[in-house]
Amino acid sequence: MFEIDKEKCIHCGQCIKDCSANALEFNDEKIPVIDENKCFKCQHCLAICPTGALSVCGKHPENSDKIYVQNHEMILNLIKSRRSYRHYKQQNLDKDKMDKLKNMLNWVPTGCNFHKLHFAFIDDIEVMNEFRGYVNGKVVDALTKKPVKAIVNKFNRYLKSFLNGDDIIFRGAPHLVVVSTPVDAPCYAVDPMIALSYFELYAQSMNVGTCWCGLAEFCLIIMPELSDYLKIPKGYKASYVMLFGEPDIKYARTVQPEPFEITSVKKGEFKKLGFKDKMLRYFWNLK
Repeated sequence: MFEIDKEKCIHCGQCIKDCSANALEFNDEKIPVIDENKCFKCQHCLAICPTGALSVCGKHPENSDKIYVQNHEMILNLIKSRRSYRHYKQQNLDKDKMDKLKNMLNWVPTGCNFHKLHFAFIDDIEVMNEFRGYVNGKVVDALTKKPVKAIVNKFNRYLKSFLNGDDIIFRGAPHLVVVSTPVDAPCYAVDPMIALSYFELYAQSMNVGTCWCGLAEFCLIIMPELSDYLKIPKGYKASYVMLFGEPDIKYARTVQPEPFEITSVKKGEFKKLGFKDKMLRYFWNLK
């Protein structure tokens, strides 16, 4: 799983320095060697080698992309211009855009380099309409014919809209993606949110609208047959849902949000907490 081209290796030691698992070291010839039992396949050594002398896990440097300097102002503008879209064209997304969105997900970061996320796509509007119809029908039934407490508590304020046929949950989106993790994943609460954050920013760069959909996530929890329909593997938890598609509107400018509170910690301000304050912090941290 680890190969060194001795003619290209300049013995700089960058791969050893950047190996967070401490799996690499120089041998007597000052050639990096690996302890495979320690390696967790992050490929940092492949990425950092300045001469492309190193291959790992069957990955070779000639198959990697070069890294380009990015325009930080353009990236900031992309972040500022991100909006939640609730109006979509009733058509399938261009196949090239769809393929690029799916492929990008292979590069999203995960805790502990845990590459077992699952992404379930509805990439055909006819399938989406079938899914939408089933879910909306179940919700209306649970609100009217056979009231279900959990659904009534969540959707009752939308009852009139549901009865009018409004698509409150899916907002007319032609597509969705559901990200899932194994129930024992080390960072199950964080990895899906990181993945969808990358997804929506990349989508924004291609003029694809997105919307985080907590209502659909709730439906996945209370309607287990949806996970089966979406081919989510057994032993996986459906974590969150993002709607997306070709937008039917165009925003002309960024918004002007109220600023968050940001503090800077200064040296010497650390202090011990009393019992009451410590218990409160425990409570808030575990909430």
